[in-house]
Amino acid sequence: MTDLSLRDLSAFVVTDDKGAHRLELLVQGARCAGCMGKIETGTARLPGVASTRFNLTTGKLAVAFGDGPVDPASVIAAIEAMGYRASLFDPSAARSAEDREGRELALALGVAGFGAGNVMMFTVPAWAGLFGQELTPATRDLMYWLAALIATPCALFAGMTFFRSAWRSLRRGKANMDVPISIGVLLTLAVSFSETMLHGAHAYFDAAVTLLFLLLIGRYLDHQLKMRARSAARDLLALQAPIAVRLDDAGREHGVPVAEISVGDRIAVAPGDRIPVDGIVESGSSDLDNALITGESAPVVASPGGRTFAGALNLTGRLIMRASARSEDSAVAALARLMEAGAQSRSAYVRLADKAAALYVPVVHTLAAGTFLGGWALGLGPREALLRAAAVLIVTCPCALGLAVPAVQVTASGRLFRRGVLVKSGAALERLAEVDHVIFDKTGVLTEGKPRLLTDTPALLALAAPLARGSRHPLARALAERAGPGPVAEDLQESPGLGVSGIIDGRPARLGRAAWLGLENSSGAETELWFGFDGETRVRFVFEDTIRPDAAQAVAALIRMGLTVEVLSGDLPGPVGRMAGAAGISRWKSGLTPFEKAAEVAARKAAGRKVLMVGDGLNDAAALAGADASMAPGSAVEASQTAADLVFTQGELTAVPLAISVARSARRRAMENFAFSALYNAIAAPAAVLGLINPFVAAIAMSGSSLVVTLNALRMSFAGRRL
Repeated sequence: MTDLSLRDLSAFVVTDDKGAHRLELLVQGARCAGCMGKIETGTARLPGVASTRFNLTTGKLAVAFGDGPVDPASVIAAIEAMGYRASLFDPSAARSAEDREGRELALALGVAGFGAGNVMMFTVPAWAGLFGQELTPATRDLMYWLAALIATPCALFAGMTFFRSAWRSLRRGKANMDVPISIGVLLTLAVSFSETMLHGAHAYFDAAVTLLFLLLIGRYLDHQLKMRARSAARDLLALQAPIAVRLDDAGREHGVPVAEISVGDRIAVAPGDRIPVDGIVESGSSDLDNALITGESAPVVASPGGRTFAGALNLTGRLIMRASARSEDSAVAALARLMEAGAQSRSAYVRLADKAAALYVPVVHTLAAGTFLGGWALGLGPREALLRAAAVLIVTCPCALGLAVPAVQVTASGRLFRRGVLVKSGAALERLAEVDHVIFDKTGVLTEGKPRLLTDTPALLALAAPLARGSRHPLARALAERAGPGPVAEDLQESPGLGVSGIIDGRPARLGRAAWLGLENSSGAETELWFGFDGETRVRFVFEDTIRPDAAQAVAALIRMGLTVEVLSGDLPGPVGRMAGAAGISRWKSGLTPFEKAAEVAARKAAGRKVLMVGDGLNDAAALAGADASMAPGSAVEASQTAADLVFTQGELTAVPLAISVARSARRRAMENFAFSALYNAIAAPAAVLGLINPFVAAIAMSGSSLVVTLNALRMSFAGRRL
C-alpha cells in the first residue's frame, strides 16, 4: 500500500514512559526465515532506527527509533521497496490474511473438483464416438461445447493461483514452476476451443481442469502445513502471561498488558502465576517449574539475584522481579523464532515429486515446442502442428508422475496409522527415510515423564503423607498419590525453595530439602525429599523417572538399521547417564537449555548428518522444528506435537524404528514408480509427436499408468511387519 508511506505516521509512533519511540507495522508477503532476516536487516539500516524485530508468526514488525528525528514513512517505503506490503499493525488483520489465502485455495480446489467431475459427463461420450459408436459429428460438437461451458470457467477460476504467481515471476524476469503450468493449461484450453469451432475430433477440456485439480490438492496441503508450523509457534507464545502486575514508584500494583512492560520495570508475580517476561529476582523466594526451559518438572529455587524466564510457573512464593527484556525479546519469543526458522528451513526441502517435475517440465515443454516448429517446418499446417504439440502436452500429462509419490505416501501413512503413528505430511516421510542420526530427549521420551517414588514402606509413607497432601510441589504430590487419601497436617506452611511444615498429631514436622531439616545437602545425583519430626530421625524418600519398557528394544532396532543414537536432556548428569546406559545409548549430554538443544541439532546437520529428533516437552519444540525430521509421543504438549512431523499415540518407543523402516520402504516404492513413469513417457511422447495418439488411447494409457503405480504403492501395506 504505497499511499501509506506518503502519510504522516508520527501520530502512530508510541512513546513509552522512558521516552523511547516505537512503531508497530503489519508486513505481508514474508514467508520464510530469509524474508525475516531481509526485513530486519533492511529496516535496521535506515537513519534514526535503533533496532527492529520481526515476528514471522504474527507478521508484526516492531521498530525502535533512537534519539534522532523519527521518520516512520521511510520504514514503510523501505519495506515496500523490498517487495512486501506494509500497514499499521492489527493482529486480526494478520490472521485474516492467512485465513483468506486458505479460503481462496479451498474454493479453487472445490471449483476444480466440480469441473473435473462434471466435464466427464460430456467428454466420455465423445471418446466413445471415436470407436464407431452412434455419435454424429453434430452430437460430438455439442458434447465438446457443453464440456467447454463447464471446464473453461472452472479452469480460469481455479487456475488464478498459478496465473498470478506466473505473472509476478515473469514481471521480475524469472520463470517459476507456475509458468509452465499456466502455459499448459491456457494452451490446452485454446487448442480445445479451436478444435471445437473447427469441428475437430479432439478436444482436451477435461485434461486442463483435472490437472488443475491435482495440482491444487498439493498446493492446499502445503498451505495447511505452513499454517500448522506457525500455530506451533503461537502455542508457545500463548504460554506468556497476557497480563503483568507492574509496580509503580510508590509500590502500588497495576495490571498492564505484557506488551507494555519495558526493561527495568518492577513486576510482582504471585504463586500460581507464570513469569511474564525475563527478569532478575529482587525480593522473595519461590520454587519455579522451569519445564519450558529445561524440560524437567523438578522445581528450582528462585531467590534474590537469580534469573527468571518468561513462561516459568511460580509454584510457592511471591516474587518481586525487575524485567530484563521485553515480551517480544523473552526466552519464549526466542524459542518461537527458532521454531519458525526451523519449520521454514524444513519447508525448503525439495520433495521427490518436485525433483522429478524439475526435469519433467522443461523436457516436455521443449519437446512440445519442437514438435510444433518441426512439424510446421516439415510441411504440416499450423493447425496440425499445434494439435501434435498439444497432444504431447496432454499425453505426457503427469498423472502417473503425480501419483507416483502420493499413492505410496497415502498407503504408508495408512500402514503407520494402524500401528498408532500419525503422519502429518508426505514430505515428512521422505525426510524420515534419509535420517542417519536419532536424538532422544530423556524425560517423557525414554522415560515415562513422571516422578515415581522408590521408597515403598507403608509406615513411612503414612508419617509424611499429611504434609505431602497440603503441598503443591510435584514430588510431594507424587508421595501423596502413593499414600492415598487421608488426613492433612495442621498449621501448614510452605516455605518456597525449602519445603512444607506443619503439625502432625501435636508434633512439629517438616518435609523438604535435606539442608532444611538440618542435614548436609544432597549431591544432586538423586531426586529426593526428606521428612522428620523436630529433633528426631530423618527419613529419605527417593524418586526417579521410570524408563519405558521398550526403550532398549527400540534403540537396538535403530542401531541394527545403521543409525547412530544419542540423548540430549536438560536434566542432571546422574539421571541422564543412568537412563542412557539402560537404553543402550553411549552418547549423551545433560543440562541443556532449549537453545542449546536446537544448537546441537544444527551442529549435527552442519556436519552432514540427517537428524531425527524425538521429544515431548516445550523445551524440545525448537529442536523438533529444526531437525530434518521429528517425532513426538501422544502425551507431548500441544506445541511439540504441532512442531513434530509424526506423532506416535500408543506410547511405544518401537514406533520410531517402525516409522523409519516404513519411510525407507516408501522411498523405494516411489523410485520404482518414477522409473515406470519415465518409461511410459518415453514411449507415449514420441507416439504423440508422430501423431499416433488420439484422446481415447491417451486416456486409456494414462489410466493404465496410474493403475500400475497405485498397485505398486499397495505393496506398502506389508512394510515394517517384522518390527
